Amino acid sequence: QVQVVESGGGLVQPGGSLRLSCAASRSISSMLFMGWYRQAPGKEREWVSSIGSGGTTKYEDSVKGRFTVSRDNAKNTVLLQMNSLKPEDTGVYYCRATARDYDVWGQGTQVTVSS
Repeated sequence: QVQVVESGGGLVQPGGSLRLSCAASRSISSMLFMGWYRQAPGKEREWVSSIGSGGTTKYEDSVKGRFTVSRDNAKNTVLLQMNSLKPEDTGVYYCRATARDYDVWGQGTQVTVSS
């Protein structure tokens, strides 16, 4: 069973940066889709960004120009660089990995943007 583990969350002031990592237990080169989602307190989980197997990236409108998703196939890792963070970016960030035979989620990492 494939597993993904997020790391890199923490407390940061508004305007600051964090880099989240999603490490997979097997090669990500065959994964069709790897995505980042977040869930703010009292709200439903929402899609934030994703990267396809060919490297195509997509972003939710509120993070465009501030977040960058990338993948390192050699390290089986997907990164989410988050800059110019805002209080509304606060939440638990989850990684999702999808392939033909599985669709798995990580446990999440907490991101708190506050002064």
